[in-house]
Amino acid sequence: MTDPDLRSNLTGSFRGQNAITVDVEDYYQVSAFEPYVERTTWQGHESRVEQNMDRILKLFDDAGVTGTFFFLGWIAKHFPDLLRRVAEQGHEIASHGYAHVQVCNQDEQSFRQDVDRTRKMLEDISGAPVCGYRAASFSIGPGTPWAHDVLAETGHTYSSSINPIRHDRYGAREAPRFAHPRGSKDIPELPVATVELSGMRFPCGGGGFFRLFPYAWSKWCIRRINMVDKQPAIFYFHPWEIDAAQPRITGLDSRAKFRHYVNLSRTEKKLNLLLHDFSWTTIKDAFGARI
Repeated sequence: MTDPDLRSNLTGSFRGQNAITVDVEDYYQVSAFEPYVERTTWQGHESRVEQNMDRILKLFDDAGVTGTFFFLGWIAKHFPDLLRRVAEQGHEIASHGYAHVQVCNQDEQSFRQDVDRTRKMLEDISGAPVCGYRAASFSIGPGTPWAHDVLAETGHTYSSSINPIRHDRYGAREAPRFAHPRGSKDIPELPVATVELSGMRFPCGGGGFFRLFPYAWSKWCIRRINMVDKQPAIFYFHPWEIDAAQPRITGLDSRAKFRHYVNLSRTEKKLNLLLHDFSWTTIKDAFGARI
């Protein structure tokens, strides 16, 4: 049974800052490329994550922004100095799982091992506490009813693993749009930003939708979330989304190719506008006592 006081505490009201988040993975590690890129070949691909993260950290520094960085354990293992540098610059370190395996493709035991291993690895390397988790491709859903309890039992204090929209690859349209408790442990789930208009729900929390639609759409939506819903917006993006020069993966179907490569050359400029048009911070600071 959900504690009504906890639910009230989670929904809260907007305190002036939104949460900016980065899913730290390289271009060849995305879920859409799984049929084309075996995990066993990851080390054979040219890595772009460090140089792209350098650009992101400079964007954040120039805007006076701190954010939450959801690291793959695989990235942390192979680029430990990058993880330490992000932590040393005052950003929040969180978990994105070890190897970007979707939760819906794991059983409870393998998921437990994955999230427990990754959280401890990130803490050991960074020297910083790791409280948050984000599932690969927002893949916690009706088929994984045990996931939130496992996260709570392995030391996580919040999840940002649900995108409350209808989508062919992910999404949970029935989920609440804003922070709410999940599972028998009432762990807070913090969905990425959406807007609701005339009974229809639209994405505005980042990813391919941010690259595809004009910046004015994102700006209008986030302002509406803050002013009308009186809630903080959670926004996410990936390092590879600012890298138009990344190596191309061959043999992709047309949908995967379009979704991954659309408007990469425009993303950094749009991100810079976003960082300056709103007040941003980490998830922990944006939600405070609620998590």
